[in-house]
Amino acid sequence: MNLFGTDGVRGEAGKDLSALKALRLGLAAGIYFRNHSITNKILVGKDTRRSGYMIENALVSGLTAVGYNVIQVGPMPTPAISFLTEDMRCDAGIMISASHNPFFDNGIKFFNRNGFKLDEEAEREIEKIYENSEIIENSQKCGVDIGSSKRIDDVIGRYIVHIKNSFPKDLTLQKMRIVVDAANGAAYKVAPAIFFELGADLIVINDEPNGQNINENCGATEPAELCEAVKKYRADVGFALDGDADRLVVVDERGVQVEGDRVIGALGYHLHKNRRLKNSGICATIMSNKGLEDFLKKEGIELFRANVGDKYVLELMQKHDINFGGEQSGHIIFSEYAKSGDGLVSALQVLEYLKRSGKKASEAFGIFELYPQYLENLVVAKKIPLVEIDGLQNELERLEKSGIRQLVRYSGTENKLRILLEGKDRRNVETEMDFLLSFFKSKLA
Repeated sequence: MNLFGTDGVRGEAGKDLSALKALRLGLAAGIYFRNHSITNKILVGKDTRRSGYMIENALVSGLTAVGYNVIQVGPMPTPAISFLTEDMRCDAGIMISASHNPFFDNGIKFFNRNGFKLDEEAEREIEKIYENSEIIENSQKCGVDIGSSKRIDDVIGRYIVHIKNSFPKDLTLQKMRIVVDAANGAAYKVAPAIFFELGADLIVINDEPNGQNINENCGATEPAELCEAVKKYRADVGFALDGDADRLVVVDERGVQVEGDRVIGALGYHLHKNRRLKNSGICATIMSNKGLEDFLKKEGIELFRANVGDKYVLELMQKHDINFGGEQSGHIIFSEYAKSGDGLVSALQVLEYLKRSGKKASEAFGIFELYPQYLENLVVAKKIPLVEIDGLQNELERLEKSGIRQLVRYSGTENKLRILLEGKDRRNVETEMDFLLSFFKSKLA
């Protein structure tokens, strides 16, 4: 079975991701990590979904059954679990979240003792254990060897200090009006605290989670309310996080969402200009706009492209010894401060750029042009391998010959086909997208 997707284990809670599945996964993961154990401690955090209680208890039961001592920290951002796992000297960290997905989905992500997401080899090892009932049966403990569980509610302060340290001490956010959309998610407490402590004139929206409203018409995937709030309160900038706060969407002072590639390009340019961009390179993904690549090349910056997923971006950053990269979807990695996408670190780096440049957000992020790019998500009942779809290869080759860059792939976390088309002629790209959508609907209906 393929237990892991592109970002951990994910599915509809109670169905694809049941309590029994979580329990067995806890057992398997615990057995795997104990083979490399130093402290015999595992950290577990979650976002604000109602199903988090069910999955957390099941995971903890599995982990303690094989002898692990578990530290539960409650609702915290995914990058906070990455940081705290290393900071608290744990063997591993586990985050229960489905990120930007609706509340009825949930997921489980694993971090190693150094705070990095597990690589595919480690995931395969956990899958092998998960499928081996004999190993699971023989690895369970009895008596004093059974693990314990402890809930700690005050670790939020460690993460707040860590994030604030990523913002230059010679700067302050005083006289800056900022709107933050917490997506009713994991950062609903920590995000306001950070911006308030740094002196911002702060307006916070969607910071009242009830277990069902995470990402609901808000946050990084639906920033319309944030755009209106920025205009209403005449703010300098707006930030939207997603449910687990590992991605960031920026809204300028006009209430206009800034494209993710513009954020990456402008921040990379800022780092390069100030000699803080290691090896004059940036890592993005195959989704990023060719306009970004052309701008960076003109500035003497090389763009490297990874597969979709911030862990793949980080792997490429490590390969090329680069300290900055990201995805146009809002996962941005500053490796000096975080080991995965961190929406709050990214927001503070945006604010530093705005303060240093002295420009309004619309000007600061308008320093280069992107080519017309369209991305559509088509819901499919079944993920038929693309190589098996009759006539598809001919259509894709035709698009490339006409000067349109294309990327067609299935989502790693949802039953969706993602279609990206990009070219210099907007009308031509729109026409071809309509055609391609009709083509796939006829083949995948």
